[in-house]
Amino acid sequence: MAGENKKNSSVIRNIAVAGIALSLGAFFPHSLAAQSGAFSSEAALSRSETGARSAASGLADQEFRRGVQAYYRGAFNDAVMQFEKALSYLPAENIILDWLGRSYYRAGIEGAALQQWQFASDSGYGGLLLKNRIDIVRERRVTDNRYDSPVRYTEAGSYSGIAGDDGKTLVFSQPVSVLPNDDGTAWVLAYGTNELVRIDVNGLVVTRTGGPLNGFDRPMDLIRLSGGNLLVSEFAGDRISELSPGGRFVRSFGHKGRDVGGMIGPQYMAEDEDGNIYVSDFGNARVDVFDKDGEPLFSFGDMKSRTGGFSGLKGPTGIAVVKGSVYVADNVTGAVYRFDTAGNFISLLCREKTFVLPESMKAWGNYLIVCDRNRVFSVDCETGALFENVSTGNAPSRVTSAVPDVNGNILVTDFTSNEVFVMSKMSELVGGLFVQIERVDSDKFPKVTLDVKVENRRRQSIVGLKGLNFRVTENGANVADLKLEGAAYANEFADITLVLDRSEYSAGDAGVEAMETAVREIAASMDSGVLRIVSAGAVPVVEYEGAPAGVAKFTCAALKTPVSKNVSLDLALRLAANGLINAESKRAVIFIGGGNVTQGAFGKYSLSDLTAYYNNNSISFATILLENASAADEIAFIRENTEGGEYYVYRSQGLSGVVSDIVGIPSGIYRLSYTSALQTEFGRKYLPVEVETYLMNRSGRDETGYFAPLQ
Repeated sequence: MAGENKKNSSVIRNIAVAGIALSLGAFFPHSLAAQSGAFSSEAALSRSETGARSAASGLADQEFRRGVQAYYRGAFNDAVMQFEKALSYLPAENIILDWLGRSYYRAGIEGAALQQWQFASDSGYGGLLLKNRIDIVRERRVTDNRYDSPVRYTEAGSYSGIAGDDGKTLVFSQPVSVLPNDDGTAWVLAYGTNELVRIDVNGLVVTRTGGPLNGFDRPMDLIRLSGGNLLVSEFAGDRISELSPGGRFVRSFGHKGRDVGGMIGPQYMAEDEDGNIYVSDFGNARVDVFDKDGEPLFSFGDMKSRTGGFSGLKGPTGIAVVKGSVYVADNVTGAVYRFDTAGNFISLLCREKTFVLPESMKAWGNYLIVCDRNRVFSVDCETGALFENVSTGNAPSRVTSAVPDVNGNILVTDFTSNEVFVMSKMSELVGGLFVQIERVDSDKFPKVTLDVKVENRRRQSIVGLKGLNFRVTENGANVADLKLEGAAYANEFADITLVLDRSEYSAGDAGVEAMETAVREIAASMDSGVLRIVSAGAVPVVEYEGAPAGVAKFTCAALKTPVSKNVSLDLALRLAANGLINAESKRAVIFIGGGNVTQGAFGKYSLSDLTAYYNNNSISFATILLENASAADEIAFIRENTEGGEYYVYRSQGLSGVVSDIVGIPSGIYRLSYTSALQTEFGRKYLPVEVETYLMNRSGRDETGYFAPLQ
């Protein structure tokens, strides 16, 4: 949430079964919401005969309250100690086991967290809500969290071109291309209504634009340039229109004709690393190439380009550029051809008649997403192997565009049915959303503020949610004055901690100079936020904390930590993360060093525990290497299993983009506020709160509790 500090966490579980969004409190008689106080009446009865309950309960109450407060402060180790003390007085209290598990989870010790939750679940506590949480955490424990392998998708919902109770309100007509945005919204290009429409995750229209002064003329494809502007191809207008990121018309280029720069029925587009723009020209049966300023360069692929292994394009449609190769689909031959960026034919990726009527083709990692009538395929860029991702069934359908969005879905435009389908993995539909109430602030009770994290089962943040996507209750009753105060995905800055390697690998003159350069560039590119510096030596030390401008003249000579033969990198990374627990919701640790590790570098904390600590507290991890080489496997493991990237200190683009990359990482943390109607008993009563999140046919739930200030 823009401009807001402090984040903490809890962990419960979601419950959402494909397409059913219910209030689930009635189905969980053993959940927190069913408890009238901090501890269950069953435990009280079991001890009432000995008379020990009152004394033990009183002491446990105190430790439990302190544990909850420590947890919401982000002091998870302290919370563990307090809950362990509470358990020593009341060993059978499941709610204490639940909270102890949450504290272990946020501390990155997931194995211990699962053990405590399992103890509580085996005793009948938590119902399906707790069982679901256990299943998801077990499933997500540091494995391969990358998403570049093709999987099957199924419909999770759709945005219809017709709305209103009477079904007569036109939203858009004949959607032909879709382009997701980082904030969860998406641009829909409407061929039938000649406009560009921006819709949110609920399908509500945010913005409309008609393009040039005389309007779009049968717009066909939409892409985003590396600089952020949008390009729209106009099939009947024989031109390309450029728009600002917000949809304001900037200029048009290209004209009708067969000469260089001329087009007859331009369709799909792609951009290469140099900013050159490739357009499939259906009427001229070729590919037209323009530079980043819209000036025509050349064309290729027509009959003039025939070689011994290539007879020329017949009906070029989809086009994509991946790692210096240009891939072009042909809806006459049903093949996909591969060229270099100069237009020279290289090879046949997919043989003729592989596809029936291929339309758009978009790059997705090492794959191409190809639309073919009522199906969407992933094509391996190297081997041409196919995998069917999506099928719209036997109903009349013409799928023209399919692209992955920020929430892990695939958005698919169906020209014939006048809909944009949201396709999700089946596991996501069945498992629903993973909702976690991370922090409860009751300092201004009865006003209560919640920080809620929403993810899918594979730890991807869900962004773009609005107030209508949340329901907050107390003991099942709707709260008053519910308001969405902010969303972290809208943040335009981040808090960053730099971990500087003080090993002998980075101590040479060249390494010192490179490290100083990196620190200064990162600080200069931070418009706001807090910058911290931790030196990683034999004993890690916090060297600086404050405004980025304070290290504008940074030198390694000013560091207090000496160069060391052995560096406790695990302690340094843990210390760096500790300082970010209550920082901005967008936060990151950047390791700057040679990329090597010394003996015993991870002797205190395992790689999985460190990675879990970062992930469970929404901290990304990036590396800036002083040498143009790969980092050690241990460092690479943490980076690959969090959200950060790897950069070379002297890369051609400079390091200014590192901070923008961090800010651009999706964050599914939302801040909600409401007015509580509960009685606090002067701050001594444990107060329950439940949050349910709904998005199309998916939902998730979490419930927790808190204490109001003592009176």
